[in-house]
Amino acid sequence: MIVPVILSGGAGTRLWPLSREQYPKQLLPLAGEQTMLQETARRLAGLDDLAEPLVVCNEEHRFMVAEQLRQIGQPASAILLEPVGRNTAPAVAVAALQALSREEDPYLLVLPADHVIRDAQALCATIAGALPYAAEALLTFGIVPDAPETGYGYICAGEKLQSLPSSGLHAFSVAEFVEKPDRAKAKGYLASGRYYWNSGMFLFRASTFLAELQRFAPEMAAASRLAWENRQEDLDFTRLDADHFAACPSDSIDYAVMEKTDRAVIVPLDAGWNDVGSWAALWEVGESDAQGNVCKGDVIAVDTRNTYLYAGSRLVASVGLDDVVVVETADAVLVAAKDRVQDVKQVVEALRNAGREEHLLHRRVNRPWGAYEGLDAGDGFLVKRITVNPGASLSLQRHQQRAEHWVVVRGTARITLEEMVVDRTANQSVYIPIGDKHRLENPGEDLLEIIEVQTGGYLGEDDIERFDDNYGR
Repeated sequence: MIVPVILSGGAGTRLWPLSREQYPKQLLPLAGEQTMLQETARRLAGLDDLAEPLVVCNEEHRFMVAEQLRQIGQPASAILLEPVGRNTAPAVAVAALQALSREEDPYLLVLPADHVIRDAQALCATIAGALPYAAEALLTFGIVPDAPETGYGYICAGEKLQSLPSSGLHAFSVAEFVEKPDRAKAKGYLASGRYYWNSGMFLFRASTFLAELQRFAPEMAAASRLAWENRQEDLDFTRLDADHFAACPSDSIDYAVMEKTDRAVIVPLDAGWNDVGSWAALWEVGESDAQGNVCKGDVIAVDTRNTYLYAGSRLVASVGLDDVVVVETADAVLVAAKDRVQDVKQVVEALRNAGREEHLLHRRVNRPWGAYEGLDAGDGFLVKRITVNPGASLSLQRHQQRAEHWVVVRGTARITLEEMVVDRTANQSVYIPIGDKHRLENPGEDLLEIIEVQTGGYLGEDDIERFDDNYGR
């Protein structure tokens, strides 16, 4: 049995302003009609003996992950919630423990949720062929390089392993892992034919990984086990114990295990892989016009070449650009030279240091019950558009520093205000005084839309005291 382990915990800061901390790149449709998480789950359809995937994600993303899997009809065997980020090795450790609790020593197929793979058929064929080598080894997939790329780590292949008749693939021992090289070294790696890009994709038995983790990182193995053993089930999610997981050392699979074990094996993979780690990478995988431009949304490009243009909420027009990236969202615009897009993370850091929120959230924020979008704000007031899905409800809550005025635009709103429950329809409103318990519900079959006007001395999202919540917040 193969259990896919989809790692969906990254932040994707180099793809700001589209990717935000609470809405990262794996949850966005960056390279196709579906999100990268959905594409990752769907591309495995060609494999036999495949279990439902295990997903490891940040607890802030849990409802978006669950909803996106529901949209493609792909249930997860479990969605494991990380209370804090601890890199890939602990994430795979808890996934291995979860898988072993349900299957007898399954194979784990570890896949980051934010990669592009153009040839899913080639991927599945390579995974199937690699399976016999993974019976006793820790196998990683090395991407066959087609350029001297300096943005990837590399893996050097060692001795060729004895071919297995049931495989049809060549596998090699791992001679070494190397960090991102300069261009001269990258050219040498490409010319040698022995080096492959490090994909961050793995295949091994759950017991083998846990044994090697115990051997080389016993503190991490112990903390991961305690975090999993003290887990709590919450709706469709598995919450890892926060204290034990926070105490776990943070490290990648490569550093914690793969660079130290003598059981590492590499199988070459040629399937149109790209880790989409920057806007330049998205330009590379996108469909370009005759001038080499990749355009998304409402774009007019005049005398523009080799440029990535993304319009998220309005018209974007360019004149005389070459090798540039322009990305527009409702609350931010990025303009960068294509060869400097790796430095976008410095913008994110500047926003964080300034105490701003543009690195955290979009103007439209998804919630398990629907969404809200900021429309206007000023001294002592904030205006939002709130949409509530049919049958959904917000928590029973109150605020100590703000009052709210709700105006129904469409649909039916069922409003709890202290001991009173009333229904309001289009053009009707209700006032929520400071300190009063209240709740908003949509009892109808159509989307509910309201305009909310907040007034008060402090209007932050942390001024919420919840008394009852359908979503365990």
